Amino acid sequence: MSAAKQLGSEGEVSQQLASPPLSLYVHLPWCVQKCPYCDFNSYQAPMHTPRRRYLDALLADLSVEAARAGGRKIISVFLGGGTPSLFTPAEIGRLLDGVRAGFTLAGDAEITLEANPGAVDCGDPAGYRDAGVNRLSIGAQSFNDDSLRALGRIHAAADIGRAMTAARAGGFTNVNLDLMYALPGQGVSAALADIRAAVSLTPTHISWYQLTLEPNTVFYARPPPGVPDGDRCYEIQSAGQALLSDSGYEQYEISAYARDGMRSIHNRNYWRFGDYLAVGAGAHGKISTPGEIYRYEKPRNPERYMRAAEQGELAPELVALSDSERLFEFMLNATRLTAGFDQALFQARTGLGGTALRDRLAPAIEKGLIREVRDQRWQPTPLGQRFLNDLQAVFLPD
Repeated sequence: MSAAKQLGSEGEVSQQLASPPLSLYVHLPWCVQKCPYCDFNSYQAPMHTPRRRYLDALLADLSVEAARAGGRKIISVFLGGGTPSLFTPAEIGRLLDGVRAGFTLAGDAEITLEANPGAVDCGDPAGYRDAGVNRLSIGAQSFNDDSLRALGRIHAAADIGRAMTAARAGGFTNVNLDLMYALPGQGVSAALADIRAAVSLTPTHISWYQLTLEPNTVFYARPPPGVPDGDRCYEIQSAGQALLSDSGYEQYEISAYARDGMRSIHNRNYWRFGDYLAVGAGAHGKISTPGEIYRYEKPRNPERYMRAAEQGELAPELVALSDSERLFEFMLNATRLTAGFDQALFQARTGLGGTALRDRLAPAIEKGLIREVRDQRWQPTPLGQRFLNDLQAVFLPD
């Protein structure tokens, strides 16, 4: 159905799609070691990682995506992986020079680099800051050395504090720490100890998320002993949310907590169903036109990706989303936001009318998973936040 087709019994007409904010994601796929819980498109780095060749491919890919952007302004750039900090500051600088040459960046564009403690070993953080990175996201995961070993991490707890000190010395004032909970053998007190340790380092943002055993991971095939059950996970979650709030971190998404309004611009654009361009092996993109919303992805395997770039074959197939897919994908993201969403945002981002939304909301409201907090604005209930998968499943395409 086109964006102008009439919907619902009210005779309303869905509006043309407005151009939502636009972000850029760049994937750098190698890690020192693949973690047993990780289901991202990442690979253990070979002895001679083809960094220069891969950067050449990224620069060719940026040219493809610049044409797709059509002059739209970029509000955020996220360099994810993998472990992007395995690339030197000079290499990251070359990459960001390509971004600046091909795109118009907003004056306050957020430019994030993912890094692991102990893996910022190609140069000091000041070099990344000089290259144009203005936000670091450090994969701490835990401050307990036994937990870190159980997770297959290559750093120790002490490395996290050193990484934060180096980040600040390098000029970074915006730093996220990634933390996990529901780790093997972890109880409430150990999870809260991790949060207190993180808070003591005063990051501007903490991403605190539950360990899940994802398909196609080592942990899924061979689950570690002692993973907390659902009731214990909820006990940890409730206590941790209270501690983060008392420590000055506002929860604005199911796993995201920010101080002083320092919410992630890039991730918030995902959750509000904005557009994002995809660069790198296995990167996924979403782009809106006045009449359609498209998904696309790049070749997953780094070698295949680099060959495609060298052969000028990086323009991917665009797959248009159906109306039911638009509604589901909007809700898949928007229900993660603790403040919820309103009908105006839904219509602007999906091109669908309000009746389509309200008809699908009804069973979720009846189950107590979501509520209307004011006219045409909805918010997940505490029950909906606890059972988020059940809430999102209500909106699955028929």
